[in-house]
Amino acid sequence: MDKREEILDEDFLIEMTDEDGNVFYYVEEMIIPVDGENFALLVEVKDEHEHCDGCGDGCDCGCEDDDVIIAKIVVNENGEEEFIEPTDEEFEKVQEAYEKLLDEEE
Repeated sequence: MDKREEILDEDFLIEMTDEDGNVFYYVEEMIIPVDGENFALLVEVKDEHEHCDGCGDGCDCGCEDDDVIIAKIVVNENGEEEFIEPTDEEFEKVQEAYEKLLDEEE
């Protein structure tokens, strides 16, 4: 069983497609409320055998580092939640709120 299948058994896996048609999978790490709107901290879920182009086992290029994105949560006309890219201003506010949360945990 790969990492995605394990997460599917436990959590909600979010599938996102970029402008080139590449599919990425994320799990929602936390919700960060800012100015009455919710933003999700999404962590990419990679298969344990995925590597960037040209990688070999044991490389230290960083391809196995977690890819984390911030997405704004909106409700579409069907009443379903969607994840969209925040504006630059929203991103900065969410980043500040996240850093503040981390400082409070310490």
